[in-house]
Amino acid sequence: MRCDLCSGRREGSLPPLVTRHEFGLAHGTPSSQRHGAWEEVTGRDNRWLKKFRSALRESAIAKDGCIAVEGPHLVQEALNSRLRVAAALASPGGSEKFAALLDQVRLRDPSVRMLRTTDKMFASVAGTERPQGVAALVQPRAWTLDEVMRSGSLLVVLLGIQDPGNTGTIIRSAEAFGAAGALLCAGTAHPWSQKVLRASAGSALRLPLVQAPPAAVLLAQLRIAGLRTVAASLRAETLPSAYDFRGPTALWIGNEASGLPPSVEQSVDARVGIPLAAGVDSLNAAVAASVLLYEAARQRGGLADAPPGRKA
Repeated sequence: MRCDLCSGRREGSLPPLVTRHEFGLAHGTPSSQRHGAWEEVTGRDNRWLKKFRSALRESAIAKDGCIAVEGPHLVQEALNSRLRVAAALASPGGSEKFAALLDQVRLRDPSVRMLRTTDKMFASVAGTERPQGVAALVQPRAWTLDEVMRSGSLLVVLLGIQDPGNTGTIIRSAEAFGAAGALLCAGTAHPWSQKVLRASAGSALRLPLVQAPPAAVLLAQLRIAGLRTVAASLRAETLPSAYDFRGPTALWIGNEASGLPPSVEQSVDARVGIPLAAGVDSLNAAVAASVLLYEAARQRGGLADAPPGRKA
């Protein structure tokens, strides 16, 4: 369905250990300080700050496979998802305000590098306008296309979803409605950008995500794997409730402005369209995807015993 929202270790020694007095911790030391030593990192050229800056601002994946998460919610989601944490970075205020969270990080793995920098330096590496003073480098699970195609019978394919908020919301809905994974084609917002991570509310750290090959190649691979392909389209001949989502299915969602390319719409096994009130041309990409994923979950019976707001 076309939518109207338009919109892209190196190892080494670190500075000496910070003493309790250096950050004014002689009295009332936070519990996170007791569980592990903080290392002070300063200077724009510090290798750890450069690594955080690259991951937070450029969505870069480090050579060791780590990405960055910023803010207490995403750090907690990374812990809940049992991801390996390589390093945690906090400002003085963040290390006190989120001491309990940082305790969890350190207790989960005593080898985690616990790094602290100034408020100004933290703001210079952060990917948000109002940083909350805590971030972490974590290692997401890596999946292959074959693994995801074999892992379940419902996948969502994102082709040219440029808006990070839409990409993150689709990933969140995919997890909520029982999809086995999301395949991200060319032109889709990077899944490890901070905007996508925040919009996904942590789902991007759990749902299997794969950077997919070109659409024509992916269509062929999905068919070989036994999945039917269905496109969300304004030119659909089938209502969502009339399509049988119970079998292995790959649901394709296209660009916010132009939808799916004609070559894809002509090649899929079916096209479905959401009926709309008079005067409304289309839905936002994430809304359309969510409606269709909900219908798929309803048909599959995954929501039968789940109370509102709870996963089945």
